[in-house]
Amino acid sequence: MAAPVGPLPQLRLPSGPSPTTAEQRYWKTFKNQVLVPSATGYAATHLSCAGDVFAVTTGTRVHLYSSRTRKLVKTITRFGDVARCGEVRRDAKVLVAGDDGGRMQVFDVGSRAILRTWTQHRLPVWTTRWSPTTPTTLLSASDDKTVRLWDLPGAEPTTTLFGHADYVRCARFLPGSMANMVVSGSYDATVRLWDPRIAGAAGAVMTFKHAAPVEDVLPLPSGTTLLAAAGNAVSVLDVVAARPLHLISNHQKTVTSLSLASSGRRLLTGGLEGHVKVFETTGWNVVHSSKYQSPVLSVLVIPSGDAPDAPDRHLAVGMQSGVLSVRTRLTVPEAAREREREREMAALVSGTVAALDAAKSKRKRRIEAASCLDMVGEDTDMVVLHDARDSRKRERPWHNDLRHARYARALDRVVDRSDPDYAPLEALSLLLSLRHRGAVRDALEARDEQTVLPVMRWVCAHICDPRYVSVCVEVALNLLDLYAEYAGGSPELHDGFCTLHRRVKREVEGAQVASLTGGMLDSLVTSTMQ
Repeated sequence: MAAPVGPLPQLRLPSGPSPTTAEQRYWKTFKNQVLVPSATGYAATHLSCAGDVFAVTTGTRVHLYSSRTRKLVKTITRFGDVARCGEVRRDAKVLVAGDDGGRMQVFDVGSRAILRTWTQHRLPVWTTRWSPTTPTTLLSASDDKTVRLWDLPGAEPTTTLFGHADYVRCARFLPGSMANMVVSGSYDATVRLWDPRIAGAAGAVMTFKHAAPVEDVLPLPSGTTLLAAAGNAVSVLDVVAARPLHLISNHQKTVTSLSLASSGRRLLTGGLEGHVKVFETTGWNVVHSSKYQSPVLSVLVIPSGDAPDAPDRHLAVGMQSGVLSVRTRLTVPEAAREREREREMAALVSGTVAALDAAKSKRKRRIEAASCLDMVGEDTDMVVLHDARDSRKRERPWHNDLRHARYARALDRVVDRSDPDYAPLEALSLLLSLRHRGAVRDALEARDEQTVLPVMRWVCAHICDPRYVSVCVEVALNLLDLYAEYAGGSPELHDGFCTLHRRVKREVEGAQVASLTGGMLDSLVTSTMQ
């Protein structure tokens, strides 16, 4: 009995380096962008989030949006001047904001009533922050060169920190067990670390000098490392060793905002050149970058919950133009529904809705049949010993032609781009099989112009691919040997040979440049090692 004849095994090519990294794919999943323009034309200067809301400070208003629906929930407008740093407390019940008149106000988020007003600052208050551990403690930083600590029931600041020589535009509490300490950044190009228990008026316990005004400061979750945005660079500062660890200088213009993501494993920076860059917090390398249409003033990654390891949900970016951009990372069910909507829209545009509906119905019937078969035989002793149906995979037409030595016909089938089942790998599989049989020339002989051109186009399309190049070169040499003399009488054949020549020449020139560059690099490495 003859052995059964099966199709050629599926050819698997080695995968080259992916053009997109896993990090890029992750950040590209933040889709469904919503652009919210400012009603007053003011810039979106600050973003904060807590619970199910996030706050956007723009002009004389603080807008509160739902983190679930991204829709406007409330607007607080009871400011006499431009508002700064509308910060929501972690229970999402209270909000504090400063303004350019030096006033600080605390609002009830539910009723928008003013709970407390402080007017001790005489110049604009740029930063207000709630303590991460004590819900009634907050800080403020002002252009009057001071950082002040407040207790919500009190009418006066509990501590005033002096020491900066210029405007103080950013300040934060340190996280975790070091939450009683404060870090601030000023336009005097310094970052100062304060311990209010021992350094009230005596000055900071630690000072880091920079080369440019400090726009933002951000402690890492460990509390032992600080990030400071000064000019177009971000410095990584070690609090324990009291020294800088690293300088991130990937922005072209001033870095205005810092935010952590992925439970503190990623850093996002926004700059005046309109870029938002993502860095990993181990080696501080850029893993992703995106461009916005206006200078970026505020960046915030909004998690899906209050847990420390909650996944990232939204990427919010406030711009100089007043536009707020919110991109959302879809969950698995949401992403599946989005893909289904995109397929339906593509079918509607191309006029193939009927085919899409038929495929859906067929898939549904297959699932229903499989679920029915799962229930068959639950209470019986019947066993199917042999299934008479042929389980072999259906043989492709070009497989049949190859098996019967119809080499030219098989090659015509696999290079036909009009075939709905066309796949370049099938052509490569066939040519490798023909090479093994010594029949490549037999498949290319005795052709006319109409049958040579599809083979020529396939070779031109893949001769620059390293995985195809050896077979393509062999086919191209045979085509030149067999049909170069007829190129003068056929414009299309002549154009095909010219295209082939151009692509090969370009690849040769690229290889020569790469070889020269490699030689120069080797020389540089050798000279540095001596």
